[in-house]
Order: sequence, then structure tokens, then C-alpha cells
Amino acid sequence: MAKLTKAEAKAHAKAVELLKKDILTYDERVFVLDNWHEGASHINGSAGAFFTPSGLAGDFAIDAYGGRTIDLCAGIGALAFHVYWRAHYARGRDEPQKEIVCIERDPAYVEVARKVLPEAQWICADVFELDLSSLGHFGCAIANPPFGATPRLAGGPRYTGRSFEFHVIDIASGIADYGAFIIPQASAPFQYSGVQCYRERKSADYLKFTEQTGIHLEAGCGVDCSFYRDTWKGVAPNVEIVCANFEEIPRNKGRSSVQPEAELRALWSKNGVPVDRQDAIIREVEAKARGGIRSDERPVQADLFTDLGPFAPKR
Repeated sequence: MAKLTKAEAKAHAKAVELLKKDILTYDERVFVLDNWHEGASHINGSAGAFFTPSGLAGDFAIDAYGGRTIDLCAGIGALAFHVYWRAHYARGRDEPQKEIVCIERDPAYVEVARKVLPEAQWICADVFELDLSSLGHFGCAIANPPFGATPRLAGGPRYTGRSFEFHVIDIASGIADYGAFIIPQASAPFQYSGVQCYRERKSADYLKFTEQTGIHLEAGCGVDCSFYRDTWKGVAPNVEIVCANFEEIPRNKGRSSVQPEAELRALWSKNGVPVDRQDAIIREVEAKARGGIRSDERPVQADLFTDLGPFAPKR
């Protein structure tokens, strides 16, 4: 466990008292994120668990765009919190709230996180053991994972190196269309934070990661992470925010985050097509797919788009 200063210990104790409440205000949630110290009761160094400073998490949220979002190795929810609230204030009047799923293996962290961001779905599990595909597909994956050769239970499906962060990104590429991550500057294929100008620098481990996974990491909107270097608790790491478009990976081309049948049913339901008619159309399409369709054959059911009115495609 880390030795806290008197000011840190006092602030942590106040955060612990706040967490006894059933519901926290927005300001109280921010206070907990800023002052609940992961080193007060955990040996976080060996687990590589260092929570993202709120300022950096707020800037990170700019790059974490996309629909349904999953936070891998979520800690007490700093990244997810800022991504959620940025989307909340940016959404239109009729848009639904952003859906966020957070995975964290430490039950003590999850207990705190559920008070910080109760709007998210929290799952206490290890990202290397959980069947992430069972959670469905995501528009965006985010993470500030443990760094380097931190011990882990397993690894990514393709990457065979030692870097924990690359294993997490490898996993993310199979469940999301896009990803934004905080990783050590030495693992990023560039230097931007704390240097005079942007420059590429690809380590042997990064080249191995790219060759094995097909993933290419790029800089985001241009956040200088060195500005927040002294606001981490117990460490002062050099990090970068990296982004990846997983849809561009050859193995993922043609993959859709929305199932065609679900997309059609949503459109039909929006336009008042009865469920029994939807079922009949789907059964006919499946039958035609199995038996083949002649170009001159008319469907038994009426035109699939008859009930769509102005939304019907032009022929």
C-alpha cells in the first residue's frame, strides 16, 4: 500500500464517507474520482492499477466517440464517467442516453464505481476470462489498462508479446468498431506529449503487435498528456492517447455492428409494420435464401417495403 500525505489521507477519508450515501450528486462523484486513493488499501503497483486523472479523462473523452461503448479494465470508472457525461450533454433532445458497459476485476473498485457511474452496466470480471462476445458488439472500446509486463491470466487471441496494453487492444478489436486507449508513450508508434513536435517512433514490440494483429494505432485529436503527468496518484507516467479503426482490419471488413434482421425489424416497427407480418417476411426471405431465387419470380408476400411509405427505397 502507498504512503499517503496528510492531505491525501484526509481527502480519501472524505471520499470514503461520501460513498456511504445511497446516491451521490455529480460534484460528489467527481470528488470521489479525484480523491479516492487506489493506494490507500491496495498494493496497486504490482497490479499496474493507476486511475486516470480526471483532467486527462475529460480530454480523452473527445477521442472516445461512437455508439455503444465498453470500458475494459475500468478501475473506478474515470474514463467511462467522462465519456458518458460528454455524450449526455452533447446528445439531442430525442436521442437515448449513451450505453456503457464497464469491466473491472477488482470487486472493491467495482463497489466504488457503481456509486460514481450507476448509469453504466458494471461487470466484475477479468477481461481475459470473460466471454466478451456474449455482451454483443460495440461501437467503441476504451481502456487505460495496466502497462507493460504486468501479470495477467491469459492473453489476446493474436498478440504473443509481453505488453498488457497490446493484449487488451487485441481483445477490443474483436468486439468493437473503433477504440481509444491510454498506453505508455514507449508503446505508441509516435511521440507527441511533452516533445516539441510530433514524430513517429515504432518500437520492435509495436511492430510485432501490428504484424500479428493487423491493428494500426494512430494519434487522436492531439492531447498533450504530459500536462497531466504530475496529477496521477503515486506515479508520473509518460503516456499517449492512441486510436484504432478496427473496421479497417482485413479480418473485420464487412462486419456490421447491427444485425441485418434487427435493423430491418427496427425500421419496420418504426413505421408500424405488425410483428406477425415482419415474421412472415423474414420466413420467406430465409426460405428463398435456402432454395435460391429466380430473377423473374415475384415474392409470395407483398413488397417488403410497401408499408414504409416515404422511407421506401426508389427502384
